[in-house]
Amino acid sequence: MGQPQQDIRHAAQKVAARILALPPSDARRLIAIAGPPGSGKSTLARAVVAALRAEDGAAAKLMPMDGFHLDNRLLEPRGLLARKGAPETFDFDGFANALERVRHAPSVILPVFDRAREIAIAGAEEIGPQTRIVVVEGNYLMLDEAPWRDLARLWDMSVFLDVPFAELERRLIARWLNHGYTPQEAREKALGNDIPNARRVIKHSGAVDLRLRG
Repeated sequence: MGQPQQDIRHAAQKVAARILALPPSDARRLIAIAGPPGSGKSTLARAVVAALRAEDGAAAKLMPMDGFHLDNRLLEPRGLLARKGAPETFDFDGFANALERVRHAPSVILPVFDRAREIAIAGAEEIGPQTRIVVVEGNYLMLDEAPWRDLARLWDMSVFLDVPFAELERRLIARWLNHGYTPQEAREKALGNDIPNARRVIKHSGAVDLRLRG
C-alpha cells in the first residue's frame, strides 16, 4: 500500500472488525476491496484475510479479479492488447457468474492469473464449504459503469482505497522501473495504460461502505 507494515496491519484489523460485526447470514459473505491500480488493494486484501483468520479463526479466502483477464489471443485481434488491465479486457460475465456461485454454491473452482506468464490458469483455486468469507479484490469492483455497476448488489461490505493522484503516478512508474524498464519507458508504459485506468476508477467509482487512505 506504500505504507509501513504496522499501518497496513492496523487498516486490515479495522476492516476485519467491520466484517465480523456484520449481521449473521447463512450465505457466504462477499467483501469487495477496490481502488485504482497502485493503491495497495492487493496488499490490504491479503492482510484482511490474515486478520480474519487470526481474529477468531474465521474461514476466509482471497479471490482476486485478475483471474478473469482475457487472454492475449483475444485482446490482440480486438486491438486491446496495449490496454490490458482496462475494464474492457476482463471477462465480466464470467466474473459475475463466478461471484454468484461463490455466494451460493458449497464449492467453486476458480481461475488464477499467473502474472509471470501473463495468463489466467483455469481450475487453479477452490473455495470450499468451510470458507464463509471471501475477500474479493480488483480495480473495478465499484465502477459505476455498465455492466460493472451490477456487482454492487453482491457485496456485503465494500472498501475503497484513496491515494493522492501524484502518489499513484509515482508508484505506477516505479512498478515498471522495477521490471527493468528505463525511466522514459516506464513513464510511457504508465501513461499509456495504468494511469488512464487509475483516472477512470477515481472518477467513476460508486458509493462504498468504507474509504481508507492507501
